[in-house]
Amino acid sequence: MESYFENRWLRSRKRFRGRAGFIRGAGGEEGMFTFETVLMAFTGGLFGAALGALWSFCLCGLVTMIGCAVVLAGGPDFLLLQVGLGPVFGPQAGGFLAGVIAASYAGARGKHPGGSGRDILTPLIGSSWDVLLVGGLGAVAGVLLPPLLASVPVIREFDHLGLSIIVVTFAARAVFYKEGPFGRKDSIARHGLMSTDHYGLSWVGWMSPPSRLLIVGAGAGGLAGAVARFSSEALGPLAAAGSVSPAGAATVPIIFCWGLSAVMLTGLQLGQGNVQKVPVTHCMAVLGALSFIYTGSLIGAVAGGIFGAFLQELCARLFINHGSDHLDPPAAGIAFGVFTLNIIFKPEWFGLARLLAGN
Repeated sequence: MESYFENRWLRSRKRFRGRAGFIRGAGGEEGMFTFETVLMAFTGGLFGAALGALWSFCLCGLVTMIGCAVVLAGGPDFLLLQVGLGPVFGPQAGGFLAGVIAASYAGARGKHPGGSGRDILTPLIGSSWDVLLVGGLGAVAGVLLPPLLASVPVIREFDHLGLSIIVVTFAARAVFYKEGPFGRKDSIARHGLMSTDHYGLSWVGWMSPPSRLLIVGAGAGGLAGAVARFSSEALGPLAAAGSVSPAGAATVPIIFCWGLSAVMLTGLQLGQGNVQKVPVTHCMAVLGALSFIYTGSLIGAVAGGIFGAFLQELCARLFINHGSDHLDPPAAGIAFGVFTLNIIFKPEWFGLARLLAGN
């Protein structure tokens, strides 16, 4: 009989296969490159670019949370896996990436209503048709890339959606700004790559001090771990009875607080001054939940959340503080953090999970 931990580890494996982009109902694994899938991504990308990246991401998080609620109630997983995390409006498509790529292009061409390619808050409907078109194409790239990444040994251990967002954004930065992953050479030379100029360069400077990262990471990780624990317990019998899909049951525990964190960013989108300074926690939430799945421990979840907080800040200092456009630190943190946890815990690598389970 499977142990408490083994059951969660098996679910996590299923969950990563599901979130790699092989969305059921869109033609299966072979169907990822069908015309319908491309059209879903493109039209969702047009819509997401018009809204702007952050507004789109807030909506994506809301749809994902509703999809989680449907699965928890014993319903189908299409809203969660095909819309919230899939080609229709997932973060790798219209639910975030399209707006990022469109903003990057608009900023480089002097067409961004907010004036800067780093601005992902301003809706882009007031720019021009070609800006929205580039957003749609960015969404298509974000949807087609995950299955390719999932087929490559070692690379498949990354979070495929997060890595796809980073790869497409790196490409946009190189094409539109002729910059490398680290951003502008003049800024790096003036301040130093890892310097924040007393948080003046920081992506979200109100979260950058280490003491805040520690506390917020612990809170977000512990919360995500608790949700992962109780949702796993609720969904286990439903999945065993065939009432919910294995993919849905495996995804909800890890992604629920990611969706909650995305919805929280409406405060950043709508607020001004101190009201705007909400915590950005979706990287911490994913790594906290995944750490619980691997360890079966809320202490492990807290550690995972703290790891996510500091990894997110590291990615911000490396990839966005000196850049001319937005390269998302939480997406990078999720991609690299999931890779790290998979390598540490999976039995085909270091297998720490088996050791913790006493096997």
